This record gives sequence, C-alpha cells and structure tokens, in this order.
Amino acid sequence: METTDKLDHLLQVVQSLPSSAVAFSGGVDSSLLASIVREVQGEQALALTAESIFVSRSEMGDAVRVAAEIGINHRIIPLQDMDDTILGNPVDRCYHCKTVVFSKLQETARVLGREVLLDGSNLDDLDDYRPGMKAKEELGVRSPFLEARLTKADIRQLSRSRGLSTWDKPSMACLASRIPYHDPITSESLRMVETAESFLKDLGLKQFRVRKHGDLARIEVSAGERPFFFDPTLMETVSRELKKTGFRFVALDLEGFQSGSLN
Repeated sequence: METTDKLDHLLQVVQSLPSSAVAFSGGVDSSLLASIVREVQGEQALALTAESIFVSRSEMGDAVRVAAEIGINHRIIPLQDMDDTILGNPVDRCYHCKTVVFSKLQETARVLGREVLLDGSNLDDLDDYRPGMKAKEELGVRSPFLEARLTKADIRQLSRSRGLSTWDKPSMACLASRIPYHDPITSESLRMVETAESFLKDLGLKQFRVRKHGDLARIEVSAGERPFFFDPTLMETVSRELKKTGFRFVALDLEGFQSGSLN
C-alpha cells in the first residue's frame, strides 16, 4: 500500500474515533499523531504528556516546543514517584510502568471529556520486545498507526511532507532503558545517564545511548558517528566529563548503537 493510501486510511481511523486525547512525548510518532488529530478535531484536539523521573528534561522541553509547533492543546501530567516494582527493574518493567502512565493519562483524559486515549505505536514496534504493549491493550488504548498499518518509515515520510520538525528526530526511549534489568533504578542513576547524554548531545552526536553498568558508562553510537571518537583529545574530554557525573569508567561499545540492546 502506498503511503498516501495509508494516510487516507489513517485519517479514516481518526475520524471514526470518539473524542480522544493523544499520549504525547514530542517524538516522531506521537508528533505525527498529534498533528493528524489536530487536523481532524481542530481546537478540541488534546495532547497529554506524562512527566516523571524517567523522562529527561530535554525531552520534556521538546514536547512543549513541538506541541506549540503543531498548535494542539497540551497538558503536562506530573506523576508521583514510581512504585517499588518498577524501581526494582524487572524484565517486564515497561509493562508496569506503562500501566501507571497510561492509567493516569486515561484518567486525565476522561476528566477533560475525552473518551479514548491514543498512542503512536506502529508496525515496527511489533518486532521488538515491548511488554508495554500488553498494558496498552489491557487498558484499551487505541493505536491508529497500527490500525492503518503504518511503519516507522511511513511516519517519517508523512512527518516530513507535513513539515514537522520531528521527521528526522532520532528514536528515543525512557531513561530507565539505560539500566540493565534487575539493577535497581534510582533518581541518582537516571540523572547520571541524563547528564552524560546531554553532554554528548551538545557535542553534536545524534543517535546514541549511555548505558549504565554499575560505575561503568557504556556509550553506544551509530556506525556513522563512531569515527567521531577517533580523536584522542576528544576521548579524554568525554571520559573526564562523564566521570564528573559519577561514573568511574567510560567505554565505547565497538558494536555501536542498538535500540533495545539491554532487552
């Protein structure tokens, strides 16, 4: 099916929905979905962003900026500290976390008169280990991109054609995904990762992760960006700055960036 046909199908799906709100992160997927919902629902369109220790300040800033760019009503919903099950970091952590997040967003949506919560899951998400998808299904969250059979490539193409600044934004994930399963999650460990990644982003890197293995920072970068680290002076700078955040050792992963590499 051509992308234009998928867009027509997507518009039909969104138009058939009752009043709804978008679970919005400011990433590629939720931004396109918010743009489509804004087009269909006009000023009644609503985007909801959950704020927690798992979301970096940079990503929160992007959510605010992109919502304004789209012109959609936007609310930030603060979440209290995550419960001990989530912080214990079991293999199905994402299931428990998404249950909390989606439940809170659903509750807010209904208070504001919206019957359905939408999220930006797409066909490519079915190829990875994503226990959060189970939570979404149990709570009845709708995924228009899945219903219209859109892939990530489709979403980027449509985002570009609509002039969205997020069309080429690197894929992101919550800060907890940087911590190996069964290693307890703490505010300190999340802020170490956030600070380290913020520094690398300021250097100009685009697709990367800083994985925290105890007191070791394992940097994953895309294949095209690995040569960036061939400069000895730069390597010393990166090592020094990441150690300032609390790491004792800093290493570059020779296999490069892999989404979900800790799954």
